[in-house]
Amino acid sequence: MHTMSLNSRNFGKVAGSRWRTANLCTKLAASVLAIGFASCGAAQEATHPDPASYGLDPETGVFTHPEAAPFYAYSGPRRFEGSLEALDDKTYIKNMKVEAQWPIVVKPGHSWQHTVDMDGSRYMIHYYRHILKIYDITNPKELEIILEKTYEDGEWFGAASIAFNEELQKWIMIQSFEVPRSIGGLKGKKYDSPEAVEAIKNAKAFRGVRIYEMDSITEWTQIAEISTNTLNPHGTKQEGSGALDVPNYNGGKYAFITAAPDNTFTNIEYPNYIYSPAQMILDVEDPYNPKWVSTWWVPGQRLGEEKQYKEWRQYGNRVSWTGARLPISTPVPLDEGGKYGYTVMGGLGFHVLDLEDPANPTALGSIDLPVNVGGVEGDNIDVTRVESRGIVLANGYPMNEDCYEPYKDIYVIDVSTPDAPEIISTLPRPTPPKEAAFTDFCQRLGKFGPKRPTPFFAPGEADENLAIYPFNNAGVQIFDITDPMNATIAGYFIPPMTDDLNDPRSYITPVESIFVEWDRNLIWAFANSGMYLLSADVLGEPNFGPVDPIQN
Repeated sequence: MHTMSLNSRNFGKVAGSRWRTANLCTKLAASVLAIGFASCGAAQEATHPDPASYGLDPETGVFTHPEAAPFYAYSGPRRFEGSLEALDDKTYIKNMKVEAQWPIVVKPGHSWQHTVDMDGSRYMIHYYRHILKIYDITNPKELEIILEKTYEDGEWFGAASIAFNEELQKWIMIQSFEVPRSIGGLKGKKYDSPEAVEAIKNAKAFRGVRIYEMDSITEWTQIAEISTNTLNPHGTKQEGSGALDVPNYNGGKYAFITAAPDNTFTNIEYPNYIYSPAQMILDVEDPYNPKWVSTWWVPGQRLGEEKQYKEWRQYGNRVSWTGARLPISTPVPLDEGGKYGYTVMGGLGFHVLDLEDPANPTALGSIDLPVNVGGVEGDNIDVTRVESRGIVLANGYPMNEDCYEPYKDIYVIDVSTPDAPEIISTLPRPTPPKEAAFTDFCQRLGKFGPKRPTPFFAPGEADENLAIYPFNNAGVQIFDITDPMNATIAGYFIPPMTDDLNDPRSYITPVESIFVEWDRNLIWAFANSGMYLLSADVLGEPNFGPVDPIQN
């Protein structure tokens, strides 16, 4: 396997001047701790902001976010003067319509979805690790559950990408398997809990990807597996994180995977995770015999790269996710003439990669996103408009409830000159409708901010002028980006915050996942109050019948 490090950076082209660097640690301890990551003095880590520096302006009704905050995810509410006293049970909608609703919740918060056209029907696979549901959505208003399954611990279903392999004339599924991030009960205490860190490192779990043939929508045959621990792929004790989140695979020669290949990839500031994930390329031309092609990372992610690590803006802050979140995105597959890949490496910036030689990926142009802690500073890249418009959308997402962190903007980045990407604008921050009993979504409790738009494998061709995002307590937000310098909100669907889950914490992430069927002009929203089928005026007339041609 060939390893290529980033050897050129083009940082600092941040639009505007309203962002400020958080309180960062300035010195690294003289040695690397035995538990496997660098650390700096607790007195220098990010501190709680002055309560007077953020909050709701009583005159304008607008919330001012903290400029920076420590890690505080899932640790309880941070109410402020003006917060609602109870969960809002109202629904708000503009230029959209609820076509159907089901009381189905796989998991409060984030879940995965995928559609497959098989045997004359369209199916949706809906899952999160140990819970799997499969629906027949050929007639979407008459959704039929055809499989419900719960996996035992250690046998759960990894985040998957599914594509039709033309050479084999078969549907192929690639599943990611990582060491669960909660093993050892870190709970934000990585820096003072070496026993929990060692438990993760020594966990007996498969770390890599498994490949399946889909004999039918409910019957899958494993045909291969390969560990992301490239130095010890067949060892009984594997190292590294395993594969994170959903792979990038379109049925062709290459798949893109996010993973920390071994235990040297541990320079990550985030206090609830020990690995700093890199970008890996897998040759799956023969899916029965996959082979690793290359690994790319930002210098400083590995032990032994302390010089570069100290140069990070986030160095020592004990808050930032420093590493990849999702695999490299490729608007044109490499085996179809594509040359470029795009990635955001958490707090380590946005990068345009030259993939003409997949064994030697190189960074053509890189740009810092604004330091923006807590939460995840950089998570997702939407590349559906690169070919037509020369832009990508990039965003992080909130981790803390009650807006106890900087707002997570969605950045519009001009990549028309690959070696000089530039942030040219941000999408507008959603505001509540006039009929709401609050003037800012921060008052509505739970999280507020974007997560991930519909995945690259959604059926049909994405509308180049519309960007659709789940926004947690602001529901589903549709942005008109015809003019990206002056984007507007063209529609929204905001479901109630209340639910029937008997889970006192489910309100935190009310809408974190959506899935758009571009070919049928339908939006699926997965909320803690159920599953919604939506249409929108700006998408066009919805199609509630089968789509032709259906792949068999």
